[in-house]
Amino acid sequence: MTGFTPENQSVPSPAPATKHGDSTKHVPELGPQAKPKRNKYAFACAILASMTSILLGYDIGVMSGAMIYIKRDLKISDLQIGILAGILNIYSLLGSCAAGRTSDWIGRRYTIVLAGAIFFAGALLMGFAPNYAFLMFGRFVAGIGVGYALMIAPVYTAEVSPASSRGFLTSFPEVFINAGIMLGYVSNLAFSKFPLKLGWRFMLGIGAIPSVVLAIGVLAMPESPRWLVMQGRLGEAKRVLDKTSDSPAEASLRLEDIKEAAGIPADCHDDVVQVSRRNSHGEGVWKELLLRPTPAVRRVMIAAIGIHFFQQASGIDAVVLFSPRIFKTAGLETDHEQLLATVAVGIVKTSFILVATFLLDRVGRRPLLLTSVGGMVLSLAVLGTSLTVIDQSDKKVMWAVVLSIATVMTYVATFSIGAGPITWVYSSEIFPLRLRSQGSSMGVVVNRVTSGVISMTFLPMSKGMTTGGAFYLFGGIATVAWVFFYTFLPETQGRMLEDMDELFSGFRWRDSKSNNKNSSSNPEVEIGLNKQ
Repeated sequence: MTGFTPENQSVPSPAPATKHGDSTKHVPELGPQAKPKRNKYAFACAILASMTSILLGYDIGVMSGAMIYIKRDLKISDLQIGILAGILNIYSLLGSCAAGRTSDWIGRRYTIVLAGAIFFAGALLMGFAPNYAFLMFGRFVAGIGVGYALMIAPVYTAEVSPASSRGFLTSFPEVFINAGIMLGYVSNLAFSKFPLKLGWRFMLGIGAIPSVVLAIGVLAMPESPRWLVMQGRLGEAKRVLDKTSDSPAEASLRLEDIKEAAGIPADCHDDVVQVSRRNSHGEGVWKELLLRPTPAVRRVMIAAIGIHFFQQASGIDAVVLFSPRIFKTAGLETDHEQLLATVAVGIVKTSFILVATFLLDRVGRRPLLLTSVGGMVLSLAVLGTSLTVIDQSDKKVMWAVVLSIATVMTYVATFSIGAGPITWVYSSEIFPLRLRSQGSSMGVVVNRVTSGVISMTFLPMSKGMTTGGAFYLFGGIATVAWVFFYTFLPETQGRMLEDMDELFSGFRWRDSKSNNKNSSSNPEVEIGLNKQ
């Protein structure tokens, strides 16, 4: 960058070695025990980028009620309904797979615009669908848009956020997924009184409106500073980092770390530099991820794939998509009662995800995740028991009905406070810079495949092993998830994105607690990891 040198900034010299002879970069706090104020510009960028996730949330929420009326209007079977509900997740694989390479070519920001445009077309096609086949085609198009949105929103937000509030800001995609689900539930209730042939078409078609607002709003955002550095546009990257960092010192250190990760010499300060095509367009990445990964990259891949798999395999989309069916099994008989109870699920889910956003950078990822999954295991066990009692009884068992409804609420609440947001936060921050887009897209692929399988098999599974039995199965999977998270996932709170490789290469699960305690008691704001 012209006129910029690290010496011009008041960056303190590295702290002396504190462990194993390593040194750690620190930036002194602004005052005694002072905490840097949350960066409002980064906050606004995160909100705009994360709004792409509202597209998936709306589709999940609206389909839970729309399928009741689609089945009656088009006279289709439960199997066709299950395929219709879950197939969007399979279609989204195409978008997720393409999004990594697309975002490396055209940038994170324009990839978000592309996601909104594709979903807009899909929502209109679904709204005007005259038959089942045309409706499936509309879901194919919308699914590609959802795949793009799911991959790019957390990646952009993680890359633009300062380390001190990355957990808070990167949890926004999950917040907007929940906001979309809530909007979908409200849309179901609002259009449920319309004529049969119009109601569900309005429910689906009105989803085109958020995508238009999103595509326009995103144009006001800056490009990701990490993508700009990968293109050799250091001057632009510095200006973005100056706006999105907590201090000038942090901005300079973030830039130096990104340059190092991108293979640009530290003493290069030009506004524009030439970078190799391999770095700028993500070539050779799949080989590094899948064929010849380093031990640290292999561990990162397992962590990202594992957290995405277990998030969905514990049954959250079955609960959200088929809430009306579950409440019908529990004893709520009319459409209106089922939809009202479903709106209550949306309110609880959205409320607890908002609580989680404020805890992520205070409590840390691991404690929240483990507490969340533990609560899910208990809720699923009780839900399975109460539904089994209802299923085996000839008359209405009121305590079991009340317990079933209550445990659906506790399940979505405990999911939303940890497993929901942390999956997207964690997987977007652990990959090295060159591998981040494609690595994150791999996680999204696993997430959507698992969600699609759960969504499409829930109704047949409920008939084969009863609804209560299905939730016992989800509870067992959640128990395995808790063990995996406890033993395999290190704490990433406060770490720089460029230092995740070192964290994963030397992680032992017993170290995570001690590292957490050390960082929380340290009177300085840590913005880097030990450099060997």
